[in-house]
Amino acid sequence: MRGILRRFLPCTLAARTAVFLLLALMAVQAAGLTIHALDRVDLQRAAMERETSARVFTLWRSMVINPPDRRAVMLAEMELPEGLEAGLDSLPWVRSGMLPAPPPVLRMVRPEILLGGPPRWRAREVQAGMGFGTLYVSALLPDGSQWVNVKLRMPPLRPWHSETFLIAFLLMTAAAALLIVWATRRLTRPVSDLARAANALGRDVNAPPMPEDGPLEVATAARAFNTMAERIRRFVGDRTQMLAAIGHDLRTPITRLKLRAEFMEDEEQRAKMLSDLEEMEAMVNATLAFARDDAAAEPSVPLDLAALCRTVLDEAADARPDAPAETFAYEGPERLTVRGRPIALKRALANLVANALNYGNAARVVLVPPQGGQIQLRVEDEGPGIPEESHEAVFQPFRRLETSRNRETGGVGLGLPIARNILRAHGGDVVLRNRPEGGLLAVATLPA
Repeated sequence: MRGILRRFLPCTLAARTAVFLLLALMAVQAAGLTIHALDRVDLQRAAMERETSARVFTLWRSMVINPPDRRAVMLAEMELPEGLEAGLDSLPWVRSGMLPAPPPVLRMVRPEILLGGPPRWRAREVQAGMGFGTLYVSALLPDGSQWVNVKLRMPPLRPWHSETFLIAFLLMTAAAALLIVWATRRLTRPVSDLARAANALGRDVNAPPMPEDGPLEVATAARAFNTMAERIRRFVGDRTQMLAAIGHDLRTPITRLKLRAEFMEDEEQRAKMLSDLEEMEAMVNATLAFARDDAAAEPSVPLDLAALCRTVLDEAADARPDAPAETFAYEGPERLTVRGRPIALKRALANLVANALNYGNAARVVLVPPQGGQIQLRVEDEGPGIPEESHEAVFQPFRRLETSRNRETGGVGLGLPIARNILRAHGGDVVLRNRPEGGLLAVATLPA
């Protein structure tokens, strides 16, 4: 049942609320219509009983008070309602074998009036029966000369006698449905605003605050969200300031050690010490770049992603002048404008390209135009690839795969984590896949 509901129910809160309210409205309207129809049927039956019994009594009274030679003329001149027929015969119309008339149907004629009147009007005998949905009533005149026979065909009851009522009901239902849709969209709009604000905060910690207006609950939620965002900004600022101070304090002794190492007489030891100090400085710089998140303060602007890809490949080619030209390749549109932080996106793309060049000996960048609201950017290499169970592990800080990555190629294991952090801050992501023809494929996505 839950699977069926998930399949047929809409996805948004506003649509689901509107559906449930519309179903409730339809149920209430159906119940109201049923009550109205039953009440109208009862009123029609009561009115029909009064009219028919009055006509039958008038007919009986006319036959009793008029002389025998005038009865046929009076019967012919009387106007009877639709479905009611009367006759004056020597024999009753009620035949033996007819079904007995049920009390609700017999109330249409009220034969007890004919039997309970004054003696000069009282019928000597009254018979009643049902045949094919028709009520037959025969009453013998007080003088016993003739039978007054009545045949009543029950007309169908009409619960919807007025067409304008149905039209008015449909218009009222349509107006209520429109009001429900408008109200649900308006009432659930703060939820959508909160989701957009949370998404914007995830992309940019300095995103503008939410407006703190509207109903009390909405204003309270917006105020709490703004307070949370301010605390996050304060935390990020304090962390950045602390890391900057640590970086400054670490660079100073490293620089002093470099200067002292220059005065060492042992050339071999001096070279080893300088190499260790350079590696330590590179690790400090990479760690600070990973944790500081410099892109947080960079504004988002429209940029040409295709030009950025070509620029990164050109800079990588300049840094490797001995590499063949086919090592660097770009495939995609000439221009593709997106909104993002240029420096941060360039850093992420450069890390992916450097990773492909260092460990895969080639970097082929494929930019796919927007599809389904997302842009896909693929970086392919020609290396050995990595095991599938390690595709997520390499995105952990300082994680290196010794079996497939040579430590001498440089880096401290922060290139891929930095690239993923930047792309996720833009609302995208990056995953790794092994190519069937060999090599590793980094698939980055960005919102269009």
